[in-house]
Amino acid sequence: MASRKDTLVRRANRVRRQIKAVANGRPRLSVHRSSKNIYAQIIDDVAGKTLASASTLDTDLRSSLKTGADTAAASAVGKLLAERASKAGVKDVVFDRGAFIYHGRVKALAEAAREGGLNF
Repeated sequence: MASRKDTLVRRANRVRRQIKAVANGRPRLSVHRSSKNIYAQIIDDVAGKTLASASTLDTDLRSSLKTGADTAAASAVGKLLAERASKAGVKDVVFDRGAFIYHGRVKALAEAAREGGLNF
């Protein structure tokens, strides 16, 4: 029987494989959430480089947030990431939710990034 970690890794790899197949050269907006924080980065898979990143651990956000583990924090990270992406010249991305379902904090981050100007 596969462990929970093995199941999550398989699911994340399956999602990433499908995303890379339809990306058409667009960078990937990858999201990771833990029980206390949420992290997001825009990755150029062709060059193997991170173009922009944001998390609840950033000093810009950390002081203004009550906690890093709620939807308000996730939406703040999404807005900050969209702002940093526009400075880096990125407008179109592919959303990579990893092994996490599109619900709650992941959904809040995605919607805030869309409001900030990212297209996916």
